[in-house]
Amino acid sequence: MRVRPAERTACRPDAGAGAAPDAGNMSGSLPVTVHPPSPTGGRRVRVDGEILGLAYSIADVAEFLRRAGLEVDPAEVSVSPLIDWRGVGPEYWGPETDGASPDSG
Repeated sequence: MRVRPAERTACRPDAGAGAAPDAGNMSGSLPVTVHPPSPTGGRRVRVDGEILGLAYSIADVAEFLRRAGLEVDPAEVSVSPLIDWRGVGPEYWGPETDGASPDSG
């Protein structure tokens, strides 16, 4: 995965307060966690224990990481070994509206 430091920019209010120090190297000790879908849809994204926001797509996750000082190619987010996808994989953003669970596919 190609990662490079990004310039810090102002974030939307729902994007969190910013990044932890030394956020420019994703291969370091910054754990990235995408939590299971919420009951109303979207998934919480954390970097180094800090909630960055509620993502509704891979592009949102990539944007939150960029705002945290991590430049990540959106095409690589779903397959990155550096991101812990909790509950379900990157293809589910919830809520499930048809009554089917992600495993019943």
